Order: sequence, then C-alpha cells, then structure tokens
Amino acid sequence: MKVILVEDVKSLGKKGDIVNVSDGYARNMLFPKKLGLEATSKNINDLKLQRAHEDKVAKEQLDAAQAFKAELETKEVTVSIKVGENGRTFGSISTKELAEAAKEQLGYDIDKKKMQLSSPIKELGTTKVPIRLHPKVTAELKVVVKEA
Repeated sequence: MKVILVEDVKSLGKKGDIVNVSDGYARNMLFPKKLGLEATSKNINDLKLQRAHEDKVAKEQLDAAQAFKAELETKEVTVSIKVGENGRTFGSISTKELAEAAKEQLGYDIDKKKMQLSSPIKELGTTKVPIRLHPKVTAELKVVVKEA
C-alpha cells in the first residue's frame, strides 16, 4: 500500500515522502497514530499544493532576510564600556548587550542567539558581528565600542 507520511517516521522516511508499506503496518500503525495518509490521487494532489505553498513561503522568507541584511549592513550600533589605565577595559560586551543596543538605537528586535560572536568584545574600536538571519543569509552588524 502506498502511504504519504504526515510526520517523520524513523527507518521509513521523512514528512511528505510517499512510501510503499504493507497493508497491516499502514492500518495498524501509521493510520491510527496519524503518521500517514493513504496515497489517493486527492491526497497526492494536496501534497503537491502544500509543497508549492511551502516553497513559496520559504522564498519569501529568504527574500525578506536578504532585504533586511542589505539594510542592516548600512547601520552601526554604538556601545560604551568603562576603561581604566592603559586603555584596559573593565568587563566585556556580550550579545545580550548588543541586542539591547540594536533595539534602542536602530529599533530592530534582533535575537541575541542569532548573533555569532565567538567571544565577548573586550577592546575599544570597531567590530563586525555576524548575525544569522536565515540559514542561507548572514549579515554583519558594525559595532563601535567607545569609552564610557
């Protein structure tokens, strides 16, 4: 029996796959647990329409992320930090502080978890912080660190 998987099923396939399974496995395991649908022409057509819609939504999200990247890379965020003798800084600037500064100065609500800062910023000057906006789009935010 041909079955369209509604969920990922271990050792069988991923969501949306059309697989061939025994009648008993389909009736006793997949259908009662809502893991699959019978592969009728209507269900196959619905699957095609759903995939087309998901592709369209994914393309729109990618385009929006690329547009936001272009806008974000023209901006900069200024953050201040206490500095002692010999230009030595007290503490560091983390992604949480960068996200707050971006919201306050630019009005962008950027998730701190999407900022890919390898280590906290501990020196004065300009730093580019990579921000993952989409799996295929990474923007760089210019961060200027000044003395408080």
